[in-house]
Amino acid sequence: MPDDVAAARAAAEEESAFSRPPVDPDAIASYGDHPDQVIDFYAPRGDAVPGDAAPLVVVLHGGAWRAPYDRRHITPFADFLARRGFAVANVEYRRGAADSGTGAPVAGRWPDTFDDVAAALDALPALVREMLPQADPRRTVVTGHSAGGHLALWVAARHVLPADAPWRTDRPAPLRGVVALAPIADFTVADKLDVCGGAAQQLLGGGVEFAERQPYADPALLLPTGIATTVVQGRTDVVVPQAVAESYADAAAKAGEVIGLTLLEDAGHFPLIDPAADACAVVAEEIAQLAW
Repeated sequence: MPDDVAAARAAAEEESAFSRPPVDPDAIASYGDHPDQVIDFYAPRGDAVPGDAAPLVVVLHGGAWRAPYDRRHITPFADFLARRGFAVANVEYRRGAADSGTGAPVAGRWPDTFDDVAAALDALPALVREMLPQADPRRTVVTGHSAGGHLALWVAARHVLPADAPWRTDRPAPLRGVVALAPIADFTVADKLDVCGGAAQQLLGGGVEFAERQPYADPALLLPTGIATTVVQGRTDVVVPQAVAESYADAAAKAGEVIGLTLLEDAGHFPLIDPAADACAVVAEEIAQLAW
């Protein structure tokens, strides 16, 4: 596919995903004092069976860990999952503010982004009991898109973080699995490909700090997790190219991890979270296979 055609297609896919109006949650709860430390909750509906506890899907949005992209853009996807019978928790977290010199948005905050995602997942069981009694937290699947896909993989790897990591847990998270959607899953490859304008470098601070912090943040270095993992990737993705997912899958295989890699023909980056796209239905099915 010629570059100009691929770019035009990617732009149309992004416009379709971002053109959908945000869907307000059924409830919102805070897991900290910062305005971004909140979780939206969506009760199961549609295909939900009355009286039955529904699997819980934790959603981590993407946007290159940058401030302009908050959880609102993924609320149609959260609503889509709720209409498929899932209980949904859509997590917000602190992202990078504008550069003081250029005004350009920076990817993520170290360590705030990781502090928030860890705190949100730790607080979630109690919040779910209060805010989403229809959910069965014993059947929890974490999913995330792009930068959120990275965070979803990282959540599942907290028990294999370096011993001095403040987010390390003593045991694996009680998850049915992870479904990572076009994740920034291998920071070395993402850096070489300049994914999202060097977002991985920015997230970790760049330079020497990138190398020092990578063992604490890069899913490709945090293996095996022992948690069921599926990566869903569009073959025509020009935002986070297929090579990133394939490199992560190779690293997982070398570490003895068994993961699924679902490659979707004729799908780019954004159809994975666009309820109008066939790819989004595939994502819901991958989540269902782990959750039910």
